[in-house]
Amino acid sequence: MNENKMGSAAKPAFRAASAAPSAPADMTLREPAREFSLERAPVNNDPVLAEQWRRVRARLHAELGEATFDSWFKQIELIGSGEGKVQLAAPTRFIRNWLVSHYADRLATLWREEDQALLRVEVQVQTRPGAAPAPEREVPRSAEPVRPVAKTPAPSNLAAREPLSGSLEDAGVGAPLDPRFTFDAFVVGKSNELAHAAARRVAEATDVTFNPLFLYGGVGLGKTHLMHAIAWEIRRRQPERKVLYLSAEKFMYQFVRALRFKDTMAFKQQFRTVDVLMIDDVQFISGKESTQEEFFHTFNALIDHNRQVIISADRSPSDLEGIEERIRSRLGWGLAADIHPTDYELRLGILQAKAEEMLGRNGPIVMPAGVLEFLAHRIVSNVRELEGALKRVVAYASLVGRPITLEMSQDVLRDLLRCNDRKVTIEEIQRRVAEYYNVRLADMLSARRARAVARPRQVAMYLSKQLTTRSLPEIGRKFGGRDHTTVIHAVRKIDELCQADQGMEEDVDLLRRMLEGGGGAN
Repeated sequence: MNENKMGSAAKPAFRAASAAPSAPADMTLREPAREFSLERAPVNNDPVLAEQWRRVRARLHAELGEATFDSWFKQIELIGSGEGKVQLAAPTRFIRNWLVSHYADRLATLWREEDQALLRVEVQVQTRPGAAPAPEREVPRSAEPVRPVAKTPAPSNLAAREPLSGSLEDAGVGAPLDPRFTFDAFVVGKSNELAHAAARRVAEATDVTFNPLFLYGGVGLGKTHLMHAIAWEIRRRQPERKVLYLSAEKFMYQFVRALRFKDTMAFKQQFRTVDVLMIDDVQFISGKESTQEEFFHTFNALIDHNRQVIISADRSPSDLEGIEERIRSRLGWGLAADIHPTDYELRLGILQAKAEEMLGRNGPIVMPAGVLEFLAHRIVSNVRELEGALKRVVAYASLVGRPITLEMSQDVLRDLLRCNDRKVTIEEIQRRVAEYYNVRLADMLSARRARAVARPRQVAMYLSKQLTTRSLPEIGRKFGGRDHTTVIHAVRKIDELCQADQGMEEDVDLLRRMLEGGGGAN
């Protein structure tokens, strides 16, 4: 959407019948969508109206976030106003109908705050000249019929249509790499230092070191960033090496496509002749037996020829459900590097790096240190939400012209902050600790005193005391009806062990961060 497209001051000339009768102060989006030609509907060049629309957009952008705004409002154009209504243009009927269902009331409210005289907001569907599809016509029998892509028979050689000599991305096999995801832009902390060091080693090595390298961790913790960074670094250092990065979903799509066109040999050639194969989110082939079979043979072929394989998933190889045992065992051959949930220091470091980058693009905006510290404390789910929260605050300040303050940040992010104000329950602590120590939940609640069960039980009691507001008797009752003195003993015992045993301290700290951050493997 661009206000600079405004032309003549004439009112829009719609093809449809006369305008709807006057209505109360709400949007008339609920009437059937009408279409108009942009050639017949010159936009209104009223500078006051254009400025009102700019402010409405700015507020919508700040409230909804960049992704939602770009999806539904970026292509909406201001046409003009008249007879107490504002006229907007949507590029498609689908977008227009979505506005009807989801944003009608809010858009009307924002317009009324700008001008009480504008009682209605009307959204039409625009049709550009020449955009209508050509009518179907009969094709002579002697000519090659033109069919939809889904029905087009493939040539006998898929590789000929997608040559390996060029870029695999250009051939439609691999996924494009994000230029933002480099090693220089990756903030290293205690929770991701092993994964970062392993990724660096693989990217800089002239021979195959860890094969496969398996990166795993929760959503939004940096797995994809590291995989892109590896690809960029290999391309910079050894441009002659053939690097293929794609998601597990796209791997499955390419395989199914090859089966459909009866050209699996070309598929095998494409994937088994690369120097570095990188597959992201491998958990998505869970339950796909044929895809797993092909992945198994591709993996073996590359390993046998000393080619580098890099895999990512949301959990460790042994915890991948729906994946064949033979694949899980091979994924654990090399190095499995866990990316833990971020701690406060890492989140603050990420925010400082991103804030410096954003403020450079958005002009002279001052970012108080207290705001970054507030965000690092409150947004603990994952790095994507953390960066998204910072973008919303900076965008609001830039578009609306308000200085960034703690109060303003709380107001702009109230929905996100509400989602992150999660309550940790004793049941959740028990389940997480049982999974971590690989014991049955029923054993933790039983009367068993074997050390393999008693120690995890004490850790769970300790975390229940630290992370919940429940009283000692309440915690004891949740652990099989134990007395509060048992809980006191457990808390003291774990305190002592954390001071004397670094391994215990790391276990407890990791469990606390996993619980506070909503879990490490979603």
